[in-house]
Amino acid sequence: MAREFFVPGSIMTGSGALDASADTLKKMGKKALIVTDAMMVELGNCAKVERVLEHAKVGYSVFDRIGGEPTDVMVKDGLEQYKRESCDFLVGLGGGSPLDTMKSIAVLSSDGGEDITVYMGKEISAAVPPMVAIPTTAGTGSEATQFSIINDTRNNIKMLLKGKVMLPELAIVDPQFTMTAPAKVTVNTGLDALCHAVEAYTSRRAQTMSDVFAVSAVKRIFKYLPTAYRNGQDEEARVEMSVAALEAGIAFNNASVTLIHGMSRPIGALFHIAHGMSNAILMNVCLRWAVSGAYDRFGQLGREIGVASAQDDDQTAAEKFLNALDALTADLQAPTLASAGVSKEEFLSYIDKMAHDAMASGSPQNTMRDMTEADIKKLYMQLW
Repeated sequence: MAREFFVPGSIMTGSGALDASADTLKKMGKKALIVTDAMMVELGNCAKVERVLEHAKVGYSVFDRIGGEPTDVMVKDGLEQYKRESCDFLVGLGGGSPLDTMKSIAVLSSDGGEDITVYMGKEISAAVPPMVAIPTTAGTGSEATQFSIINDTRNNIKMLLKGKVMLPELAIVDPQFTMTAPAKVTVNTGLDALCHAVEAYTSRRAQTMSDVFAVSAVKRIFKYLPTAYRNGQDEEARVEMSVAALEAGIAFNNASVTLIHGMSRPIGALFHIAHGMSNAILMNVCLRWAVSGAYDRFGQLGREIGVASAQDDDQTAAEKFLNALDALTADLQAPTLASAGVSKEEFLSYIDKMAHDAMASGSPQNTMRDMTEADIKKLYMQLW
């Protein structure tokens, strides 16, 4: 069966990628809205982007009011500044939150509206202005996807917005920006990328090309994430993790995600936990439930990372992969609901709503093992 395969218009990777993109940025437009957060300004990362734009003689306005999780309110505020400053293209700098917000601002800037929530459940096809995505974490893969995750503050729902037009025209994957990521952020975003890759590979919508990127990402993450966690200044590990996050983003952009993401969004919406952290919290429980629907796929991952051999049957190889995953998350001191400060009593009181919202997102249905809302409730319970 024929399948489309989508990637950003252009990708610049490796050390010095930002400076090497100056000529391309010059062609994007006359004035950019830089969508970022206060930490990127404080760390000096925004100044690096500003200098390149100035060198290219491109104007800019900085919108740095993005919080830990992007909301419809942030999108509206960013849109107002985009219009007020007469910008004609956008640059997203940061983790998934600024990049996703940038995409949603771009959509509204072209359709004349002010409420991004009207796009929930629809295929977005508006003609958007050029977008440049500069990730500062090796995790979300938003620089390579047609998705934007925005919190609907009125209904307390984390929306998954989708449309090919939200693929950035240029992705600048420069590891210099990930060097400043703290160890915990490195773990949460790295495990987020691992979720993307494993889910893409074990999705009902997987395809040959997405498999190539997914497997490569899984192998890189198992090899380099522990090093990036222990020594954030290890340039090789940072470069490889940046590439892995990009690969994982390309993979799930074309194969979609599954159970983990479906269950993660309600947790983020209700408890305001960063998306990568909630994915990391859910990963082991969800994958152990999903494995029986895809022993062959999980088994192949075990062989690819070298913990299983060609002599192992699929189920044995799959179990070895999951054991390796357990060892990896233990080594990295992966987060839990308790360590994230979530109240057990409050969490359990929301299980019915979370299970309903997870199924309504459609992502769990991509899992190769059939599931029900009741199954999701049981998995939420297992987190404690």
